[in-house]
Order: sequence, then C-alpha cells, then structure tokens
Amino acid sequence: MNKINNIDQYITAFPDHVQKILKQLRDTIKQAAPTAAESINYQIPTFKLKGNLVHFAAFQKHIGFYPTPSGISQFKTELSDFKCAKGSVQFPLDQPLPAGLIKRIVKFRVAENLKKAEPKRKH
Repeated sequence: MNKINNIDQYITAFPDHVQKILKQLRDTIKQAAPTAAESINYQIPTFKLKGNLVHFAAFQKHIGFYPTPSGISQFKTELSDFKCAKGSVQFPLDQPLPAGLIKRIVKFRVAENLKKAEPKRKH
C-alpha cells in the first residue's frame, strides 16, 4: 500500500461497500467533534483535539475503532456485543454501525481531552 496522506485517500483504497461504512464513521465522528482535526497517524485515519481523540481502520471483516482505553472502559456495557480490547473495538462489516454509541464515545473523548488540556491551577 502506498503512503496515505489523508483520510480521503485512505477511504478510496477500499471496496465500495467498505467505503460507505468508513464515510459514515467519519461523518459520525465529525458530528460529535466538529472542531477536531483530521490526520493520518500510524497509517490510519485519526481525529485530533488537544491530542489524539480517536482512530479508525478497515479490515477484512470489521472496522477497528480506537477511542483509547478510557473510551472503551467508560462504555464497556454498551460495547459488550462487540469484540473489544484495551483500547479498541471491532464493528463487523456485516452489521449496522452503532452511530449513536460512537457519537457518545467521541463526545466523551472530547470532554476528556479538553479537561486534560486545561491549565493546572495553583492553590
């Protein structure tokens, strides 16, 4: 695979049915984090806001979504129907993308990053 420079390039490298899901995921993230910047990190799509917010990637049978370990643990119950690891979740390509849940996770990550970026107050 050639070096990917942006998310559009990444998405167009996949078959049409996968592109549709990737575009939906990208739009869902943008709705939840409209001021986040898009980039490519680790050769996968990344959204940044005061640091890495979330990443995603397409695989043969699933979409990997990477909202950091805190994003997974905070929504552990809602994510229980999906295969999860410490900082990732797999959304099968043959199932609808859980857009509402993804939005909530992204909004949680936005709040988390903004809180971490606040200047520390001296007492």
